[in-house]
Order: sequence, then C-alpha cells, then structure tokens
Amino acid sequence: MGDGGSSVPRRQLGRLLRQAREEAGINLEAAAEALEWSRAKMYRLEGGHTSLRTHDVKLMCDLYGTASDLTEVLVSLAKESKARGWWHAYGEVIPGWFELYVGLEAAACYVRHYEPNLIPGLLQTPEYMSAVFATKQSRSPQEVAQKVALRMERQKLLARRSPAAPRFEAIIDEAVIRRPIGDLEAWRRQLAHLVNASQARNVSFRVLPLSVGPHKASVAGAFIVLDFPAVGTRPAEPSTIYCESLTGSLYLDRPSEVETYVDAWQTLWKLALDECASEDLVSIVIKESYDE
Repeated sequence: MGDGGSSVPRRQLGRLLRQAREEAGINLEAAAEALEWSRAKMYRLEGGHTSLRTHDVKLMCDLYGTASDLTEVLVSLAKESKARGWWHAYGEVIPGWFELYVGLEAAACYVRHYEPNLIPGLLQTPEYMSAVFATKQSRSPQEVAQKVALRMERQKLLARRSPAAPRFEAIIDEAVIRRPIGDLEAWRRQLAHLVNASQARNVSFRVLPLSVGPHKASVAGAFIVLDFPAVGTRPAEPSTIYCESLTGSLYLDRPSEVETYVDAWQTLWKLALDECASEDLVSIVIKESYDE
C-alpha cells in the first residue's frame, strides 16, 4: 500500500461491485466483455487491488442495474478510496445510512474487540443498546429503535452457518460490568446474557480486572481487530484495525499499524482473567447487585 492510507474503502468497493454483478446474474467474463476491459482488470477491481474512477463505477452500476441508493454509496466509496488520510467520517463522504464497518464485520472470520467503556455491541441486549443509543439526546425514540434493530441484525453474525460464523473474542474492563444502566433489572439481564453468549463455541470474553495497572492499550481506547478468510483462489484481505470516535471512524491496515494493535491485544489477553474466572466474576457482580 502506498502513502494513500487505508485500503479499506477500495476493498469494500470491490466487494460490493462483485456482489452487485453476481446478483445481476452476470459472470466475470461477460461483464469484462461488456465493459471492454480485460478479465485481469475485472479481477483486480473486484479484489480491491486498484482504484476505480467514479465514471467507471457508474458504468458498472448501469450494467448491473444497481439501485440508485447503492450506486450513490459505490460512487462515494470510489471517491473515498482516493482520499489521502485514514479518517473516514462516513457522515460526510459516504452516506450516513451506510456504515463501512458493517460490511467488514460481515466478511471477517475472526473479530477481536477490546472495550474499556461498554459491553461490546455484538454482546449487548436490546435494553442495554437502547440505553447506550439514548445517550444522544437529539435521537427520537424511533431513531433509537431503528439503531437497536440494526445492531440486533448484526448480532445474527455470531450464529451464522453459511458462511461460517466468525470467531469472536472480547476483552472488557471490570469497570464496565460494574457500571449499571438506569434499569437495574435490565442491567442484570445484560450481565447474564454476556455469560450465556459466551457458551457458544465461537464466542469468548475475558475481563480485565481493576487491579491491573497502566498497560500498552491504556491510551488507545476501544479498538477492534478484523481478520479475513481467503475466498477461493483470492488471498485473504489485509487485517484491519477499527477505532471509533465522536466524529468519525479510523481504519488502519498497514502491517506496522496492525502489528502494534495485535501486540496490544495479546498483552491485554494475558493480563485479563481467563474465561472461566471472567464468567465467575460476572456472576459475583450479579449477586452483589441484589445485596446493595
């Protein structure tokens, strides 16, 4: 990868264009012939190995009969793929209703989530989600409900059969499991759900105890590591780091960046309680909540 920063928008653009072609029932050779491109060029574009001009994206969308709203997203991704820098505020360049991360998450085979402030989204109950989304006072109850519905849809990923569900690991600060939401009973249900969800073979979590002092990730905040599978003869996409802020999202996939975050993850995993001890601690917190 050159100096242009993250390749994530380009890879996502290629994936969505391939899906659009397949949904239109057009094979690679036929599409290449209609567009007067080589098969090799089509392969590179769909694999996210090269950038696309917005004009070419529109030609492909016309050929595939892509809906206007998706065409808008694809054109925006083409523009974003040429942006120099790593910040992708999808409320500006990419339409706000399209979250780049959702596509990456759905394509991943291994997801690692470090969360010092909240229960990770894929392990949240609807009540907990509502409490989190409602912290933004400008959101209407309907908007909160829509966001909850989207996150619940995302959670189906962990029980997916085809393609196989990804392996999901989470590290959660002990402070998170001791920080209740307004509805105490709903908070207890959230903690119980955390333990129940981890009974699935592909899901596990560890709690980073309060006794652990400053560590490598102390200044990093929450982050997610996404690893991708090889598909057919296509090599696996580069691992990607995702971090979120109040104003945008950071996607990193340079090897040195990924290595730094993976090293931080491995340090945290070793510092955290093991899975059994973590489940026991959550159970203790639930019991303590009845004594208060």
